[in-house]
Amino acid sequence: MASTNGGTLPFLISGGGIGGLVTAYALAQKGFPVRVFEQSPEFREVGAGIQLGPNVFRVLEKIGLKEAVLADAHRPPAQEMRDALTGKLITRVPLKEDFIKRFGQPYAVTHRADIHGAFLKACEGSNLITLATSRRVDDFKDHGDKVTVTLNTGETVEGCALIGCDGMWSKTRERIVGDGKPRVSGHIAYRAVLRRDQVPEDLWRPDVVLWAGPRTHFVHYPLRRGELYNLVAVFHSDHYEEGWDAEGSKELLWQHFKGEVPEVLRMLERIETWRMWVLCDREPVKNWSQGRVTLLGDAAHPMLQYLAQGACMATEDAVILAEQVAATPDDLPAAFQRYQQARYLRTGRVQIMARVYGEFYHARGVAAELRDMALSPRTPQQAYDGIAWLYGGP
Repeated sequence: MASTNGGTLPFLISGGGIGGLVTAYALAQKGFPVRVFEQSPEFREVGAGIQLGPNVFRVLEKIGLKEAVLADAHRPPAQEMRDALTGKLITRVPLKEDFIKRFGQPYAVTHRADIHGAFLKACEGSNLITLATSRRVDDFKDHGDKVTVTLNTGETVEGCALIGCDGMWSKTRERIVGDGKPRVSGHIAYRAVLRRDQVPEDLWRPDVVLWAGPRTHFVHYPLRRGELYNLVAVFHSDHYEEGWDAEGSKELLWQHFKGEVPEVLRMLERIETWRMWVLCDREPVKNWSQGRVTLLGDAAHPMLQYLAQGACMATEDAVILAEQVAATPDDLPAAFQRYQQARYLRTGRVQIMARVYGEFYHARGVAAELRDMALSPRTPQQAYDGIAWLYGGP
């Protein structure tokens, strides 16, 4: 690896979200110095709840962060899907003993800020990681034996490699893949978080509950050890607004959910302000590395949220990337090629299947009947079999 003044050049990471921080920590665990550049004035995560499958806990265990993430999480007893027009139970998947016996790891739900906070604390505790805020990577150059990046401040920084963890609208990806803007799905998500005491007693459930409606779905589950309640309402719309955190119109929401069961409508009524985001993804690609530059997480393989795997895939990426780098630290381009070779089919499958699950959740008419016929008779073991390709990995 390139050195200067007798010291090893650091890995440079563009983006201090979940993917950027866990990558920094995974590399530091292998003994590599890292510098993380975050464009915001502070390291923080925008958003609400995320679901964490057994696959993420398998890799978190490898880098010693499993318990730190579980500490603030909620572990639901089951997932349920119900018909939003009739209230009928379509399927229920238990997530406790039998599930853990099958996959060897738990299923949990957590606040994005909590998992990000656990990763941030781990990075702050490492003397190999330097964290910089109000710094955006605007340009980079691969010199063959090192990279230099130009920041928005005008600074030029040298590193042994650059890892683009700069999300859906990645500037690093523009240079490597060059596939333009993300694909707009035509789906919009509204999200909100309530305190436990704001949820009517008869509506509070410890499970992850999904209400499937015609071209809509509504999900709710507890967060932060059960102190908060996460709500996400998704519907089809042509509205487009770049970013993750605009305020959502109540009228637009009610228009799409009218006619659904009282449990759904009463929960939607509890929210005074919704935050909205337009759901986007990209077509899977086989190559997201070039020389000493590679991509990770949403920058490499952005996906719709219907399999709840965005943060999980980024974390898998980080641990596998660090393992490949450690295997050939003197040949980073080769390490990056092996990393993407190990990842592109798995992440591509999640990208494609997330779209399919979106169709399942939003089915109407005959498609909804066929979905219910397929899912209703399943035993828990059959449900586990159906998701083993994902939860049994990476």
